[in-house]
Amino acid sequence: MLRLNSKLEELEEAGQSIKVALAGAGQMGKGLVSQISQMKGMQIVAVADLYPERGVQAFQEAGLSDEEIIVTDSLDEADEAIFDDKVVVTRELRVLTRLVEADVVVEATGSPNAGALVGFLAINNGKHIVMLNVEADVTVGSLLNSLAENAGLVYTLSAGDEPGALIELYNFADALGFKIVAAGKGKNNPLDRYATPDDLIQLAAEKGVSPKMLTAFVDGTKTMVEMNAVSNATGLVPDVPGMHGPVTSVEELCRTFSLKSQGGILKREGVVDFAIGDVAPGVFVIITTDQETIKKDMDYLKMGSGPNYLLYRPYHLCNIETPLSVALAALYGEPWMIPLGKPVSETIPVAKRDLKAGEILDGIGGFTTYSTLVIAKVARDKGYLPLGLVEGARLKRDVSRDELITYDMVELDESSFVLQLRRLQDRMFE
Repeated sequence: MLRLNSKLEELEEAGQSIKVALAGAGQMGKGLVSQISQMKGMQIVAVADLYPERGVQAFQEAGLSDEEIIVTDSLDEADEAIFDDKVVVTRELRVLTRLVEADVVVEATGSPNAGALVGFLAINNGKHIVMLNVEADVTVGSLLNSLAENAGLVYTLSAGDEPGALIELYNFADALGFKIVAAGKGKNNPLDRYATPDDLIQLAAEKGVSPKMLTAFVDGTKTMVEMNAVSNATGLVPDVPGMHGPVTSVEELCRTFSLKSQGGILKREGVVDFAIGDVAPGVFVIITTDQETIKKDMDYLKMGSGPNYLLYRPYHLCNIETPLSVALAALYGEPWMIPLGKPVSETIPVAKRDLKAGEILDGIGGFTTYSTLVIAKVARDKGYLPLGLVEGARLKRDVSRDELITYDMVELDESSFVLQLRRLQDRMFE
């Protein structure tokens, strides 16, 4: 890793800092405020949230007094407050992304529409953008990255989330010339595609998260989105629609994620997938090599006798690691993780139950759809609707349980900003 710690310490000693503006003060955002508060050379100067009290609470928990926190939706007042060494809480994303003092914007709302808007406005206002919002990335990340590159800015996914942790292992193996057999993550919850927020109220309360957020994990949607981001950043593809998701263990990963001819489950190498079992909360890459000398070295180094070898990271620290990608963007102008270009895979909504014409689809972690992952060309050929566009869509016809949602099944919300960006992205790659 580049000398981020030394560079941040140098900033601190010079009386300078990387100034961060944060969109979203939920669980991830609140933790990020506290994490950055203990770091050298970096500070969060503003938080935007629909509920300002959440932003105020985030700063209070990080040790700031009420006198240091200014709540305002005025850009002039916000800029003046930050200049006077205070911090700002606002409802307005447009204020957050225009702050004179902000160097980097972190998007942590979890909403594809808000993420698209924040990403676009940040780039338009000359700010680097770090996406904790993977849902927005897999919908319009290719376009946002292109816009950022053209503006001389950084668009990047965050360190710490499973995709950001996984890309470290992938880049390590790919740079050394190993062949990638599979890259994946452990799923934290048992898979129940038909789970709804009502089913998970008690468990969500015990975990201190919203039932909707927990549902997105339990029904597999978050896993599909996360591995979609990895696919788009590496070129690896799902071996089958929705991936395999076997029940296995760290000890068995190499055997499980090998070709069928080797006793495994894969039809091909170069895939993304996930595992249910003791793999969570870790991420893994399965590698192989044709070089006999390297095979002998790997055996000598206690990596096993092959033909496949496991690279495993047993943790990911989510928002706690996000400052690393903030620093990399601000100090070196480098992204932690970006889409390669044209999307490689797409996350597609699937009916959780029999749905009726006229129903409004409620989006990620809701009552109407779960998600699956397919190769992007298949999605285009079949007219599948990207997950990021599903919220607010009205069904034009009945849809059966487990049926994949297509564009021609729905009327989309034309006021949706993410829809407009997605159309631009599609035209860019036509």
